[in-house]
Amino acid sequence: MSCSSSSGSEDEDEGIDSYRKGGYHAVRIGDQFAGGRYIAQGKLGWGQFSTVWLAYDTQNSKYVALKIQKSAAEFAQAALHEIELLSAIAKGDTSDDKFVVRLIDHFKHAGPNGQHLCMVLEFLGDSLLRLIKFNRYKRMELNKVREICKCILTGLDYLHREVGILHTDLKPENILLISTIDPSKDPIRSGQTPILERPEGSLNGGSTMNIIEKKLKRRAKRAVAKISERRASMGGVELTKPARTLDGIDMRCKLVDFGNACWADKPFAEEIQTRQYRAPEVILQSGYSSSVDMWSFACTAFELATGDMLFAPKPGQGFSEDEDHLALMMELLGKMPRKIAIGGAQSKDYFDRHGDLKRIRRLKYWSLDRLLVDKYKFSEVDAREFAEFLCPLFDFVPEKRPTAQQSLQHPWLNPMTSTQTAAEKKPNVERVDVGMSKLQIRVGK
Repeated sequence: MSCSSSSGSEDEDEGIDSYRKGGYHAVRIGDQFAGGRYIAQGKLGWGQFSTVWLAYDTQNSKYVALKIQKSAAEFAQAALHEIELLSAIAKGDTSDDKFVVRLIDHFKHAGPNGQHLCMVLEFLGDSLLRLIKFNRYKRMELNKVREICKCILTGLDYLHREVGILHTDLKPENILLISTIDPSKDPIRSGQTPILERPEGSLNGGSTMNIIEKKLKRRAKRAVAKISERRASMGGVELTKPARTLDGIDMRCKLVDFGNACWADKPFAEEIQTRQYRAPEVILQSGYSSSVDMWSFACTAFELATGDMLFAPKPGQGFSEDEDHLALMMELLGKMPRKIAIGGAQSKDYFDRHGDLKRIRRLKYWSLDRLLVDKYKFSEVDAREFAEFLCPLFDFVPEKRPTAQQSLQHPWLNPMTSTQTAAEKKPNVERVDVGMSKLQIRVGK
């Protein structure tokens, strides 16, 4: 959420409790930063470590995203680490064609709650999660999924192979479209006039009253909408939502949010990745490399194509969320190789010495291509080809997963032209042969 026009949750805000010593910096529209170079225009979003603001760069006459970190020492240290990584990324991307967010500037800003590290990033559009929501969690046209996947893989290839960085938290929220879905939300396309001084009497932005008022207004709006729906259903009126189209939306996107990223040769956290996109080696704590990003990419690609998360584990009677997650994986991929299953620091919590789960004994199976056909109404050909693209990325053996560079050469991303022969359609990179009979998923999960 480092530079989005729609960062943070629509239904939540950061609250007022963290606007204190060591916490967030309260921002008002028109506030100046870096000696007046950047002027706050409006709030874009927030996270546990920072708030993000649309700002106007008076030196270059363009809009940027201003990320203001909390002031406590641990948050400042995290910001310095992120700045180090973003600086290395920007240094190697001189032509701006790697599909990774660009760091423009960074500086310190003193406020009532302490000294805050600030990052200035390019202004981008909506997240892929917002795109999925805009599409009402429905299937997305595969050509659009291909376009997005090419951007993500180009970014990952650059990070892994040229810069030596692991993202470690790849997911739809951390991938932003280059422009906004709604042109009116883009300050340039909408013709917004920049605010160059603080409006008289304005308490916009981070003021306490403004946060509370906005929260109350959102709650009231949701309550009115629910009442209207109830009345309509009682009156026999069928509510239909207007059709939405993704045509005309620029599908190019960039990887953002490097707050949890690390150097490939210096992994510093055992537990990485958001739950639904977490690789098995992370759950088992058996060490990780760039292949964890490839696992998360495959989960994201499935979600874009179907509108649903592939793995959504839940704790149950007698088993944990982690064990359910591993069970879901095995129902998709078949039994985990014993060497992998028992090879992690946490393996004994979930597996017996034979490599079988201790508490979830009965697994249900459904092949991935059948799932795509039966549940998501893919054609047989589309399901088979998409499954062939995803399957190697879900290999339990991390070293066997294709790299981002190899994945970019996969036939699914490069559909055969009318002049190509069937022989030419064969992959020109070495890929893992994962039999479709072993790709299985639990029914009803």
